Amino acid sequence: MKRTACIALSAMILLSLGGCAPKVGSEKWCANLKAKPKGEWTLNEAENYAKSCIMK
Repeated sequence: MKRTACIALSAMILLSLGGCAPKVGSEKWCANLKAKPKGEWTLNEAENYAKSCIMK
């Protein structure tokens, strides 16, 4: 029973962390992406950055 409770707690923590990410295109999202090394950007991130942060 302890193992099941631990797995459930871990799943709830991971799901709650997903809600903390800023909305794509927001000022906070742009700042976070700008601070991230460009070699770690995904193609979608680069495209959204160009649309939302550069060409506002």
